[in-house]
Amino acid sequence: MNKQEFPDLPKEKFVFVQQAENIHDARFETKAVGYFGDAWGRFKKNKGSVVAAFIILLLIIFAVFTPIFSTYDMSFTDSYYVYVLPKSNFLSRFGIWDGCTGKTVNQQTYDYYEACDAITAVKDSYESTVNGRTNTYYDIEVDSYRAVGYVYINLTPSEYEAARAYEEENGVRLFYPMVNTSKVAQEMNRDNANFWYEHNAKGVASREADGTLIPNFKTDDQSADGLSYYSLKMNGKQYQVRVYYYDWFTYLHGRAPCFLFGTDNLGHDILSRLASGARFSLMLSVIVSAINFLIGTVYGAIEGYYGGKLDLVMERIADVLYSIPYMVMFSLLQLRWGKEIGVVGALLLAFVLTGWISVASTVRTQFYRFKGQEYVLAARTLGASDARLIARCILPNALGTIITACILMVPSVIFTESSLSYLGVLNLDSSTLTSVGTMLSNAQTALSTYPHAILFPALFISLMMISFNLFGNGLRDALNPTLRGAEE
Repeated sequence: MNKQEFPDLPKEKFVFVQQAENIHDARFETKAVGYFGDAWGRFKKNKGSVVAAFIILLLIIFAVFTPIFSTYDMSFTDSYYVYVLPKSNFLSRFGIWDGCTGKTVNQQTYDYYEACDAITAVKDSYESTVNGRTNTYYDIEVDSYRAVGYVYINLTPSEYEAARAYEEENGVRLFYPMVNTSKVAQEMNRDNANFWYEHNAKGVASREADGTLIPNFKTDDQSADGLSYYSLKMNGKQYQVRVYYYDWFTYLHGRAPCFLFGTDNLGHDILSRLASGARFSLMLSVIVSAINFLIGTVYGAIEGYYGGKLDLVMERIADVLYSIPYMVMFSLLQLRWGKEIGVVGALLLAFVLTGWISVASTVRTQFYRFKGQEYVLAARTLGASDARLIARCILPNALGTIITACILMVPSVIFTESSLSYLGVLNLDSSTLTSVGTMLSNAQTALSTYPHAILFPALFISLMMISFNLFGNGLRDALNPTLRGAEE
């Protein structure tokens, strides 16, 4: 606008907008954001990935710290407490997670559980007639910890005297009268310490007029109450006694039995075994992923960057290795070097021999994608070396996809190990070593009867698989430089 265009406007109306100021570029008021800072900012906006990262952190904390603070270690085993149900001392006060299960039983089984003092509640009782026979049935709640009832154990004289002293000091009862086995109706039950009551040939208990069970104990004129509390064996060097196992366990371990996740088929504490197995599985998968990441990145970068005949030869080598079935490779390695490097060493070697191929393929694809970009050509024109172009120009752009592939390798390794354990090719079950896959394999036979044995290992793997998928996808998007500065 000038005065010739608007002749009627006075001269004083025309003034410089910035007459008293120096014109210059505005200064940045915010702090510069680097590559990883920008990636972290974008990762935080993905709520699903943040939650997945938190769950992964909890699983790692569980695997690392549970064996340290657990009441039982992974080598703990109890042959009497096999497949007992999960129990929490705190939650059992509210009638949940109390180690009890509901059952419908006949009269014989009801008498048996009553003799074990394992019935916590009787919900209903009714009669049913089948083929002209009328039987009584009960809907009851049974405490799986007390259902073990009474057992016979052998003690040395010193162990017996120590237990007797403990009874007197603490005012508790550990030993119970021995059963008169000659009056046990069925021969197969004469070694069962829970048949301490009089019963007929069908196992139905005889009762007093008030409904109480009628005892069937051995007598001994030398004891105060006229009952026998032990039998001598091995010329008096061993005492066979009858104890209520719930109380005997408390005496041996200083605490009442309580397994937060229950026990497995060998009486192992599932909580401590799962944590130790999870720690082994996570360590194995992380080590395998790290090794495969290094080998696959170097191999794929060389293939993708140089291309040509070198790429053709390297691809054929990878194809040959990839065509070997994993199970065959592991079996051969275990047979050839199993004694020298152990089962774990053979497993690790089998994972590494071919595990890097998928990473190398991903890296190769990304290098073919980015090596022809303008910024790479500009860097080459300015004299950048091949190593600098690979490490500083191309690899950062492919980092998101590569990391995603490696993150997803963690649950894949655990699933592969689970498959080998399930098929019996791999056995990691011992008192000092286990894995999540081994626990799943051992528990699959009890899926319908004791689902808790397989529930917790399966839940761990499920959470880990979902979380690593979400976490890997979030990292892929966050580490992708092409999305830097993009508005969401």
